Amino acid sequence: MTQLILGSGSPRRLELLAQIGVKPDAVRAPDINEDPHKAELPRPYCARMAREKVQAVTADPDDIVLCADTTVALGRRILGKPEDATEAEAFLRMMSGRRHRVVTAVAVKRGDMLWQRDVQNAVKMKMLSDTEINAYLKSGDWQGKAGGYGIQGPAGAFIPWISGSFSAIVGLPLAETANLLIAAGYPLYGERT
Repeated sequence: MTQLILGSGSPRRLELLAQIGVKPDAVRAPDINEDPHKAELPRPYCARMAREKVQAVTADPDDIVLCADTTVALGRRILGKPEDATEAEAFLRMMSGRRHRVVTAVAVKRGDMLWQRDVQNAVKMKMLSDTEINAYLKSGDWQGKAGGYGIQGPAGAFIPWISGSFSAIVGLPLAETANLLIAAGYPLYGERT
């Protein structure tokens, strides 16, 4: 039987998949180097990460592997997962009062076949006060999140406007993911055999 393997340790991606009725048979987070190449732009970086993740997951030839990567971009700069609260604070101060982009790339592999899409979204962050930044940093919600914030948590109060896919900003564009799974032969709307 074909298995669906989610190549991600993100609980948010599991929750998003559940919204469209998908429960992976296995979860195997790949261990890859996520450092950007010199002068690499955010969108190509994000697409490369999704591809490298999906290739790094061990699977049988008929298994379907799903991986994604989410990157926050401020201009040409990639704001990855902050290493500590100091870096998270720097990211928040850079985005405060400005628009930034959130790019999420999804890759699906089955055997030698690879399907991939990326979704780019615009997000506006309100001007943040020191009190708001300090309270958010103390919450710890910034940990493990691209750009140092998660729109689905307390930082949602900082985001008055988005253009694009909310689920993509959280970490998995559901419409595009559903289409990729169907292309790979996953019975999204039918019986699994």
